[in-house]
Amino acid sequence: MPQLLKQRQGGRLGWRVLIASVALLIFQAPHVTGAETAGQVEEIKGEASADANGARRSLDRASPLYVGDSVTTGPAARLTMHLGKDTTVRLGEQAHLVIDQFLSATGGEISLQSGPILFDRPGDGPRIPMQIRSSYALIAVRGTRFFAGPSNGVFGIFVEHGAVDVSGGGGTVTLQAGQGTNIVSPGSAPTTPVLWGKERISAAFASVQQ
Repeated sequence: MPQLLKQRQGGRLGWRVLIASVALLIFQAPHVTGAETAGQVEEIKGEASADANGARRSLDRASPLYVGDSVTTGPAARLTMHLGKDTTVRLGEQAHLVIDQFLSATGGEISLQSGPILFDRPGDGPRIPMQIRSSYALIAVRGTRFFAGPSNGVFGIFVEHGAVDVSGGGGTVTLQAGQGTNIVSPGSAPTTPVLWGKERISAAFASVQQ
């Protein structure tokens, strides 16, 4: 009888270990196997997370990022992502961005749901097609470094290097280095490109840099 009881207790323990192991595997692997890798986190300040297919995971330095990830940042947060071979994307606080598609060789598409973004890539690199979509505008990237997001009470886009095409509300403008445009609300056309002042440029960049 003691031997039988011991066997039963051992069986229960084995099942408990098996169940705990399965739960641990599920907890540690929230991302769908086989998802395309888009890049990784380079720097982080505050809290940020990524959500894919309903599975949310906190982001840390060197955390992998995948195509399909919905990335969000918390209050006072800053997040720097390295995408593909040489593209850097910085997000400010309360930002929400979706990596719709990203391939180093063929380009990609990003959806900016809210918050500020700074897009940066080397000027001497290959001109891979890239688009950033938002409820305010479609930004076709031809530049190498530009800002987009809340600025002076509107949605602003400013190009530091290179050029971008901004389309929205039935209109399209091309921004050259040093120029910016405003979009007052979703559905409005971008304003005529103008040179931004130093104070506005500094405030825009400060909202995304650590």
